[in-house]
Amino acid sequence: MKWKRNEIVIDEPINDYLEKLFDLELNKRMILKVSVGTDSQKSSGKGNYKFATVILITTSEDLGGGVIVGRGAMVISGIYYNQFKARGNDKELVNERMVYEVGKSVEVAYEIAPLLDLYDIPLEIHADINPDPIHDSNKALQHAIGYILGMGYSFKIKPEAFAASNAADRKC
Repeated sequence: MKWKRNEIVIDEPINDYLEKLFDLELNKRMILKVSVGTDSQKSSGKGNYKFATVILITTSEDLGGGVIVGRGAMVISGIYYNQFKARGNDKELVNERMVYEVGKSVEVAYEIAPLLDLYDIPLEIHADINPDPIHDSNKALQHAIGYILGMGYSFKIKPEAFAASNAADRKC
């Protein structure tokens, strides 16, 4: 996957890029947290979907006296396409797509986790899945949570899953 930040292609391995970024931000005494999320949108053509996976790095600063102030976030994104053909009804397709999204997020998390461990930076997986049963994505909730927890990661779902529901959604 080709990664971009601010629409500029990152021409080095993602862990090398992240390490430089972490060093820069930590030297400014920033507190870092990383969230990985994926979203998808129907694209042109039957069964075609555009996927966006983001590595969202949130920064905050400890001002002392228990006061921590958010200082923004950096979005690193990768875009790719895949086909999903409905084998049954549309709800089955949504379930398959949601699990695929979570799988892509876990794949990226697994790749960058050793670096995050080295820098002691917390990691969360953000799943674009609605906890309300009236939404189709809810069908994938238990499967996705089990997968994420089985891999040993913390997670957030809607409405707290801003890396997937907001940052990745904007890239689709």
